[in-house]
Amino acid sequence: MMKFLNLTPHPLTIVSDGRSMECPVDGPAPRLAVERELLGRLPVDYTGVNHFEGGEMDCMADVHIVRSAMGEPTGLPEPQKGVILIVSAMVAEHPSVATRPDLAYPGEAIRDESGKIVGARGLCAGPGLAATLRVPRT
Repeated sequence: MMKFLNLTPHPLTIVSDGRSMECPVDGPAPRLAVERELLGRLPVDYTGVNHFEGGEMDCMADVHIVRSAMGEPTGLPEPQKGVILIVSAMVAEHPSVATRPDLAYPGEAIRDESGKIVGARGLCAGPGLAATLRVPRT
């Protein structure tokens, strides 16, 4: 029997075979390291734009444009026997952890009438977990 640890930043409801299981947050969420490179600034005309706090703006301003490069996962606990870590898809699918047999992420989103995510249909296996669970085809 496996144990799940929810290392996403929010409680998770997993629905499978007509049953639902509540998974509270079990610890801090592992993230991918990010390096950002400032590429430049683009001038933007905000005249008449009212999407900002304080109402309409009448000005020109520069918007910083960066390039983000995703690095390896940080804050990922060591594997534990009998434990599946539920993490983000980006962490579970990162090439540096492709052989880890303990990483999964929430499956297909289940949404309510307003579009808010209220659960997940099962879990998606990271590459290492998929390799251990895959049944050989004959």
